[in-house]
Amino acid sequence: MRCEFHPEALAEYEQAAVHYAGCQDGLGLRFVSSVEAALRRLAAAPSRGRIVEQDVRRCLTKVFPYAILYTVEADFILIVAVMHCHREPGYWHQRRDEDAGHVDRP
Repeated sequence: MRCEFHPEALAEYEQAAVHYAGCQDGLGLRFVSSVEAALRRLAAAPSRGRIVEQDVRRCLTKVFPYAILYTVEADFILIVAVMHCHREPGYWHQRRDEDAGHVDRP
């Protein structure tokens, strides 16, 4: 299945990559690789992610303290958040109800 990002989830992903890139040479690329590996895992088996609330599932990244929160739609996987696991839980709830355009995975 293909992945589409909620615009705010894509912004979170990009901001985190920029943050890690500024911390240490190559760390931003390692973060992106970790997220991309998690996206491949969930695309291969969308129902494998743990349900965290109603129809929202979670896939953890390896090494970095991030979770990809997503829903399985009819034709695609919607990435609702690329969430730092120590961030305030639930900040992403309104994204599920918004009528925002989805962004295809970069």
